[in-house]
Amino acid sequence: MGDSDSSRRSVHHALGGGAVADILLWKKWYPSAALLVGSTALWFLLEVAGYNLLSFISNVLLLLVVILFCWAKSASLLNRPLPPLPNLELSEATVAKAADEMRVQVNYALSVAHDIAIGGNLKLFTQVTIGLWVVSYVGSFFNFISLVYFCTLLSLSVPVLYDRYQKTIDEKLGFVCNIAAEQCHKIDNKILQKIPLFSNDKKIQ
Repeated sequence: MGDSDSSRRSVHHALGGGAVADILLWKKWYPSAALLVGSTALWFLLEVAGYNLLSFISNVLLLLVVILFCWAKSASLLNRPLPPLPNLELSEATVAKAADEMRVQVNYALSVAHDIAIGGNLKLFTQVTIGLWVVSYVGSFFNFISLVYFCTLLSLSVPVLYDRYQKTIDEKLGFVCNIAAEQCHKIDNKILQKIPLFSNDKKIQ
């Protein structure tokens, strides 16, 4: 029981430990279900019903503005409470945190590009190339809206499944990763042997 609780806490902590983690792990059913239903409805309207994204967003905002305006006017005439809107502004702390997180990600991407272009890191180059090829291959089967919806479904299913079956999944993934690492090592050695510089070094040694 203690191991199960600690593993669940680790998954929650890995996802940030905040409201986003609660939604992805379905700890609060209402926002998780609302995200699932809302994303499904949006995907249906844009992909199946054929609505244009820009027109859809404009119409939703127009409807929202009209409702809020009529609510405010009727509230002032009938002495009713105004729309319960929160304070609509971003704090400096929120903006600074988002900018700092973006800076970390951009610096990481730049460091990877530097290691490939300047450092000549063959292993990293192979990993990035395979990753981009997989993304390109998967993206050829979906348009942008369907891909975002697919990622949303994965976000609402994979973390909660991993949280429940973490031990079994870790065992299977460890076995697969060991096999993949062995195969990648063999491929890297074959590639290096075909490069004259590395093959000459090996002969000299």
